[in-house]
Order: sequence, then structure tokens, then C-alpha cells
Amino acid sequence: MERDLQPGQADRIVEMAWEDRTPFEAIEAQFGLTESDVIALMRSKLKGSSFRLWRKRVNGRRTKHQKIAGVDLTRHVCPTQGKLR
Repeated sequence: MERDLQPGQADRIVEMAWEDRTPFEAIEAQFGLTESDVIALMRSKLKGSSFRLWRKRVNGRRTKHQKIAGVDLTRHVCPTQGKLR
């Protein structure tokens, strides 16, 4: 899975996964990764404590799941997206 990503895409997916307003469906539409793929990627990219904190944070969060939110959230652009740091 991770080896299929272009350079920098894994970092962008991690950033999107941390954002409260970006649903897993938007990540799947943009990168083709399911929620379980994102979880596996986060597990491999984050320290154990950071991963557990993230899982606790997104577990059941309405805005991370379009079906639960009941809103058409196809893509959210964070203020820093596309800006060089």
C-alpha cells in the first residue's frame, strides 16, 4: 500500500487523517485508500503513543465519517494545503 504512493503522498494522507473536517471518504476518493488502509498507514508512520491518541480522537467522530455526519463532505482543504513551509 505505502509503496504504491508517490513521494510526499503518505505525509499528506497523515495530515488529512489528523484534520477533523476531512472524512475518510475524501481520502479514499483522492488517494484510493480505505479507512483500514489509512489506519495501517497511520500505525506505520506514527509513534505508538501518537497512533493511540489519533485512534481515540477519530473513533466515532462524526466529521470523519460521511455516513454518520449526514453531510456531503467530499474534500476539505486546510489553510496550509499547497503552501510551502
